[in-house]
Amino acid sequence: MTVSPPSIATRAALYLRVSTARQAEHDVSIPDQKRQGEAYCLTRGYQLVDTFVEPGASATNDRRPEFQRMIEAGTSKPAPFDVVVVHSFSRFFRDHFELEFYVRKLAKNGVRLVSITQEMGDDPMHVMMRQIMALFDEYQSKENAKHVIRALKENARQGFWNGSLPPIGYRVVAAEQRGAKVKKKLEVDPLHADTIRLIYRLALQGDGEKGQMGVKSIADHLNRHGIRTRDGGRWGIGQVHRILTRRTYMGEHEFNKRTKTKELKPADEVVTVPVPSIIDGVTFDAVQKLLKARNPKVMPARVVSGPTLLTGLIHCGNCGGAMTIRTGKGGRYRYYTCSMKARQGATACSGMTVPMAKLDDLVVDHLEKRLLAPERLETILATVLDRRQTSG
Repeated sequence: MTVSPPSIATRAALYLRVSTARQAEHDVSIPDQKRQGEAYCLTRGYQLVDTFVEPGASATNDRRPEFQRMIEAGTSKPAPFDVVVVHSFSRFFRDHFELEFYVRKLAKNGVRLVSITQEMGDDPMHVMMRQIMALFDEYQSKENAKHVIRALKENARQGFWNGSLPPIGYRVVAAEQRGAKVKKKLEVDPLHADTIRLIYRLALQGDGEKGQMGVKSIADHLNRHGIRTRDGGRWGIGQVHRILTRRTYMGEHEFNKRTKTKELKPADEVVTVPVPSIIDGVTFDAVQKLLKARNPKVMPARVVSGPTLLTGLIHCGNCGGAMTIRTGKGGRYRYYTCSMKARQGATACSGMTVPMAKLDDLVVDHLEKRLLAPERLETILATVLDRRQTSG
């Protein structure tokens, strides 16, 4: 009598996702997806070996840590599971091209994607049905996004805050109750508003010892005097520049100004939200004129046919940071200087600044004497000729 070998159970992994905390409350929550997924595996005799939970992540792209961890596991050899179980295909992806890409990527490694609420086979008809469903999911996602941004823009037009981290110098407070929703607005945060006023004052008037200060000098002044950012960090050039150019501080916060890729949107898409001002419009405009006047037209002192000689090759001997190019006198002079010192001032690093032409000449002279010496070139060429003859 022959004994058949015991059947090996199909190994399953659950992928659970919701987009937002609100969706977790009103849509298919993580615990509910988990309960349904476990029941689905039990009724089909699947062995549940792993669970990937993605709270608060959109399915319109693959920038999801747990999703990537699942794909990495599912495409490794051998794969630790045979099927990925989702509540619906929209939990996996809301972009039909990306959905098919990852379904096929898993399939190449013998791993199938199955949906609890949209059961499909592998024949061409079911594949087409899955693709059609994915198209509808993608369309619905884009329509929902349009409705959400429309609602956020209207909320901004009424002067309410839409929930992101407010600019330094402001804090969010409850303004009014509308049903179950609490509408919020910005108010001046006295703890940091004085820092904002100081930054504008330094730009226009200086610190009493120097005249008007540039962005780098302001960052250096703040760091030297122990004035920290909101999160307790050091000031950099970028942070100071954003403060000096942000219209919010003169009472005009611009909502919906940029896309997710940081590109500027058309002017008619931008909503100006009235907020309490920290500095007046005259001060703001005066600072903009100064910044425009200080913006150097970088003109190299000499025409060069290639990139800067030592960029990316040299580092500060004091802090180890990369050396970067800085200009003076409207671009007439160029220097290599420590990037840490350039961004955060002398309190970050006391590294030296070297004229670019001087250091370039030293390096070129050294290479010419050591590397391009006639006797060394003769040796190098002889070696190359020997190798060519050997390989021939």
